[in-house]
Amino acid sequence: MRHVLSWIREKDESMFASFFAPHPAVALENARRKEVDLEGMDGLLLTGGADICAAYLRQPVSEAERGLIEEDAEADRDGFEFAAVQTAIERGVPILTVCKGTQVLNVALGGTLHLDIPGHDLPEMKTHNVQGLRFAEKASVRFERVNSSHHQALDRLGAGLEVEAWCAADGVIEQVRLKDYPYGVGVQYHPERDSSYRALFEQFLGEVEHGSPR
Repeated sequence: MRHVLSWIREKDESMFASFFAPHPAVALENARRKEVDLEGMDGLLLTGGADICAAYLRQPVSEAERGLIEEDAEADRDGFEFAAVQTAIERGVPILTVCKGTQVLNVALGGTLHLDIPGHDLPEMKTHNVQGLRFAEKASVRFERVNSSHHQALDRLGAGLEVEAWCAADGVIEQVRLKDYPYGVGVQYHPERDSSYRALFEQFLGEVEHGSPR
């Protein structure tokens, strides 16, 4: 049995589980529900959620911004996820990140965030694939139009990350990859919400299933 570690909100659990169902040899372990062993992971999935606690950010944060961030911050979750990124990269396990998870990955690698951006969390964009993307030549996976539900985004890239896709309308980074790493992909959109994104999960889970025993 292979083990993918994550921290998933209750409202998102069934959506992610549907992509794991065709892979009975891969267990999705939710650290929100139980204690997990970072050293025993075969893959890491970081998902959407509240803004990263200001204490973890690598940039100046105004008092007004700090107040907005801390309203919904989850310090326990952030502590788990930043430790999980470090352990995953040290061990070279496959990594897939979604929305907040991509922001965690970027910050963990020394990057910064745009703390509030307009136009990426409109009601019609949350579950409908209406946001066009433009891609880098070597993008690993391509979805011409995606859903969007975030008010923060990547600014300065963390060490080892490269951009694979941007929002066609305003250039906001929507997809990144870890360079010189076995498998590490981050997306700012929400692939768990639509079966049309199955190729992304199949790519990740294939890497988990066929990785070297740990």
